[in-house]
Amino acid sequence: MPNAVMLDAQSLGPQIDLSAIRGAVTHLEVFDQSTTQQAKERLANAEIALVNKVVLDAETLKQLPSLRLICVMATGLNNIDLDAAKAQNISVKNVTAYGTASVSQHTLMLMLALANRLPKYQQEVANGGWQRSDFFCLQDHPTLQLAGKRLVMIGQGELGTEVARLAEAFGMQVSFAARPGNEANDSRPSLDDLLPEADIISLHCPLNADTQHLIDQKRLAAAKPSLLLVNCARGGIIDEVAALEALRQGSIGGLAVDVLPAEPPKEGHPLLDALEEPLNLIVTPHNAWITPEARQNIIALTAVNITHWKRGE
Repeated sequence: MPNAVMLDAQSLGPQIDLSAIRGAVTHLEVFDQSTTQQAKERLANAEIALVNKVVLDAETLKQLPSLRLICVMATGLNNIDLDAAKAQNISVKNVTAYGTASVSQHTLMLMLALANRLPKYQQEVANGGWQRSDFFCLQDHPTLQLAGKRLVMIGQGELGTEVARLAEAFGMQVSFAARPGNEANDSRPSLDDLLPEADIISLHCPLNADTQHLIDQKRLAAAKPSLLLVNCARGGIIDEVAALEALRQGSIGGLAVDVLPAEPPKEGHPLLDALEEPLNLIVTPHNAWITPEARQNIIALTAVNITHWKRGE
């Protein structure tokens, strides 16, 4: 049975039961947070590293001759030097599809809130607009009925498929765009073909060279002025500055993001500054995935990864 060290347990949030992992290893040492420098010390005698966002670069891995497995308690692997791990015969396993229900729910929440102009009406109520109204309701910001509207999805994995299923329950017409950068070999229509008729675009694809600023100023200019844009994937897939300008100018109807290019945004971001403006804009703090069920599922799937590794699978 191997020894394991968890480097950043706090990133998984409160009230998480680690029993499944403890049952798969001889000993589990748990740290709430770790820097890369601390990781070198804490993993010195570990065979398994359990990590969410701590960076394990080539220099760090070279100093860890006992390490045989890195379990990333997330889907993204960008914090691990995969080439260095391979060179040192260190297996790297991540978890996928642990938060499908959680992220899908959050995505639909953002769509519904934008469609009903929730940010703008909340501001109206907070500023006394409803209280001063001559009528029983406010109607200054026309809402969007989702039934019959066209939802364009970018990403048709498990998450994108589930979001599409939920959207269809609202009567939406769902189309999946071809994989960016592979349009010539993809039977699905391209984003550019679908864009002019899109009422909502929802992003569920990885950030890479083909998706960096996929939604840029040029594509925003080709969209309907009522377009609602939702990003629960990765910051930078949208050109956020261009999208904000389009929203301010009325070139799109709403923008909601759960992700930003730098997280946490310690240096600020234009979208955060714009939250005080009367815009149909929502920014959530990368928390689409945080339901207790999803976070506990990460532990269960990580324990499975350890078990498979011990079997040589």
